Amino acid sequence: MQKIKKAAVLSALIASFTAGEAMAATEWNVSLWGKRRAFTEHVEKLAELVDKKTNGDFKLNISYGGLSKSKENLDGISIGAFEMAQFCSFYHKAKNPSITVTELPFSRNVSLSRITEIYQEVFKHPILVKDMARWNSTLLMPSPMPQYNIVSKTDALNSLEDFKGLRIRGPGGIMGVLGQLGAIKTGVPFSEVRQSMDSGVIDAASFAPHAHLATKSYTVGKWATTNLNLGTANCPVVVNTDALNSLKPAHKKALLGSVDESLAYYVANYDNNTTGKYQKAIEEAGLKQITFNEAQTAKLDELSVSVRKNWIDENSKNFDAQALYSFTEALFKK
Repeated sequence: MQKIKKAAVLSALIASFTAGEAMAATEWNVSLWGKRRAFTEHVEKLAELVDKKTNGDFKLNISYGGLSKSKENLDGISIGAFEMAQFCSFYHKAKNPSITVTELPFSRNVSLSRITEIYQEVFKHPILVKDMARWNSTLLMPSPMPQYNIVSKTDALNSLEDFKGLRIRGPGGIMGVLGQLGAIKTGVPFSEVRQSMDSGVIDAASFAPHAHLATKSYTVGKWATTNLNLGTANCPVVVNTDALNSLKPAHKKALLGSVDESLAYYVANYDNNTTGKYQKAIEEAGLKQITFNEAQTAKLDELSVSVRKNWIDENSKNFDAQALYSFTEALFKK
């Protein structure tokens, strides 16, 4: 009788553990950096939607710097250290050369919503899919950013020739153009931009609005460009492919089915809040706003040609760079 009771208790315990495991929510770790800001609102929204659609059965646990350094997020994804992450392609161009096509200076005034559409189309291209597969990763969604503009502490520009000698913290595509005018690409950590401008280590920084707000570059600046239109950075959100493929169908549907809504929320938030805050900030700080005229814009576009050609030449040994470039260019022109 005693043995029967013990067996019954043991069976109940096993059943309890089994039920507990069955009821446990699926949890993914998400590696971001810095702090919550306009740049991460689509990930925050995605987590909210996924949790809601699955009644809490699938959760995205977002960490700001607690899982990995920003420049090591792709490596972490590749080994499955976490299931989702954000990274910027210019952090390590050799690891993701195909994605950098979107950072080329296409010299177009493109809205944030259109940039979102372009990136989503480019992310589907077989060359990008294959490139990211080397890291066991799947591109989930972009982190669209407006065209970069410059804030500088020097005397205001009167002509394009005034870029000569200007030490600028900026991405490769933009600096590839401005470098031809004599600007000097100068690297400093993101967190030290304002201090570096204040101390004279750099003269200017090229960012999207949210980054100028985050670094407070405008507090030491004297002028800001309004229509540089030489490109922006591409900082996608990726997932570990094995983790994605192992999701329950309902969870996978909830995740992928929430991307468009998350991006729409992100774009609306950025356009309605962040861009306006930046504009107000530079106006209140008294910065002179520099708008390039038609002739200057044409000159910048002319200088962009060599940057685009160099990208094609440098990457043609690894993939059909011309085909990927032409595909992307057509989207920007559409």
